[in-house]
Amino acid sequence: MHKWKKELSFILAILMLAVLAACGNNSEEAEGEQTGAESEAKDQELTIGQVNWAENIAVTNMWKVILEDKGYNVKLNNLNMGSTMKALESGDLDASLEIWLPVQDANYLEKYQDTVNFSDATWYDNAKVGLVVPSYLEDVNSVEDLNKHKEMFNSEIVGFGPGAGTMEVTEQLIKDYDLDFELLSSSESAMLAEIKEAVKDKEPIVAPLWSPHWVFSKYDLKFLEDPQNTYGGVEKIHHATRQGFEDDYPKVSKWFKNWKMDDQQIGKLIEYVEGTENPIDGAEKWVEENEDLVNEWVK
Repeated sequence: MHKWKKELSFILAILMLAVLAACGNNSEEAEGEQTGAESEAKDQELTIGQVNWAENIAVTNMWKVILEDKGYNVKLNNLNMGSTMKALESGDLDASLEIWLPVQDANYLEKYQDTVNFSDATWYDNAKVGLVVPSYLEDVNSVEDLNKHKEMFNSEIVGFGPGAGTMEVTEQLIKDYDLDFELLSSSESAMLAEIKEAVKDKEPIVAPLWSPHWVFSKYDLKFLEDPQNTYGGVEKIHHATRQGFEDDYPKVSKWFKNWKMDDQQIGKLIEYVEGTENPIDGAEKWVEENEDLVNEWVK
């Protein structure tokens, strides 16, 4: 009887060791799978084009935060719009997050539609572009009013970066309305600095601008009527990717297509990003506060 108990204890001990070993193997396998998934994401580097516009800096940094939280290594390349499209065509860039259609970036769509993937999905559906003036210029309400007041504006439209679709459409607008004006190129920050100075001194200024943009919450500006509709009506913002991107990054491709923002969401994101020294800090704050929304995109 005593010997039988010993044998039973020995068998139970062996069984216990086997169970423990199996559990250890399973947890090692699960850990291995998890580590494998993480390292797979970490091995994947994404390069996104960033154009020096307020909303573009905001959304590129937002996606950098979201994707790096998922384990991807994200690099932002600062380029103008023309260089962005060439880099997408050559495959040096994976994605550009801001394509305005049907009007502002129609020239890029026409030129690159066979070599770059322009997504049908839109992330912002209520964009607007046009010439703006301060609201205190009560006699200037339409593009057709500009020639009558050209001396007031020194026959100058204060523009931003050359190569931007809106700058090219503005050149077309000057022709369409036979405006005796010159479009000045600079940068968005320089243009906004000039608007700030003009508004401070209650001086006249006219510039091409777009909504969504934080500038409208800071200064009282109005869009000029565009009877010929050169700038188009409502614009929608899409994204574009290099060829083969969807095959290489199926998850990220799906997430970009799920992405949608309204006026309040993009406005707050731009405000946070503009309000910090490092854009990534503002983007992180916004992502933390909008976890439910972000989870809808990356499900």
